Amino acid sequence: MDLIKTIEEQQKKENALLYKVGDTVVVHFEIIEGKVKRIQKYEGVVISIKGSGVRKTFTVRKTSYGVGVERVFPVFSPRVIKVEIVKTGKVRQSKLYYLREKVGKGARIKELLGPKANARIAASRAANKAADQEEAQINAEAKAEVQAENA
Repeated sequence: MDLIKTIEEQQKKENALLYKVGDTVVVHFEIIEGKVKRIQKYEGVVISIKGSGVRKTFTVRKTSYGVGVERVFPVFSPRVIKVEIVKTGKVRQSKLYYLREKVGKGARIKELLGPKANARIAASRAANKAADQEEAQINAEAKAEVQAENA
C-alpha cells in the first residue's frame, strides 16, 4: 500500500483543481499523431468531478454543431497541459447532468460575479504560467517537424 501511495504522490500536480462544477473552461491537452505532438483546445462547461486521488476526473460538455459532446479528462494526466477558467458558474449541485436535456438558452448557467470569482480566475492564470511555456515548446517542436517534412 505504501508503494502505491508514493507513486500516486509523485504523479500529482500542484494547483490542478482550481475549477469547480459549473465553470466554463478551456482544456489544453496534448495529442500525439504518429511522431507529431500538438495541443488541442476543448472549451465547455464542467458538469462533473468524480473520483479521488490520482484517479480524479472531470467531465466537460460543449455543444458542437447542435450536438452535445462530452469528454472526460483525468485531472492529473500529463497530457492535460493546462485548464483555463473562462467563466465561473453559480450552481448548487455537484453534477450537472440535467444540461444534457437542455438546449439553447435553457442550457445556460448563471455566472458567478464578484471578488471570489475574480480570485479563482486570477489563481488559474497564475498557475498556468508555467504551462504556457510548455505549450509554446510543444507548438514550436510541431512546427519544426512539419517544416522538416515539407522540406
